[in-house]
Amino acid sequence: MSDPVRAGDSPIAVEVSRGKRYFWCACGQSSKQPFCDGSHKGTGISPLVYEAQEDKKLFFCVCKQTGNAPLCDGSHSR
Repeated sequence: MSDPVRAGDSPIAVEVSRGKRYFWCACGQSSKQPFCDGSHKGTGISPLVYEAQEDKKLFFCVCKQTGNAPLCDGSHSR
């Protein structure tokens, strides 16, 4: 398994919809950050499925260092 690639230095705000599933890019190689586009194939890293519990704005991690995947915990600034 390879290490994830840092895809950015700031989280991406997304308005999520209750009950909808989102596939968060865990490898950092997706061109559709913060979500998966299938670029992880061959990396040994799989996307993480997030199902929204309510309609709201969330901040998805793109540095891939968060301890609260798929959401940002501020690791990008440490």
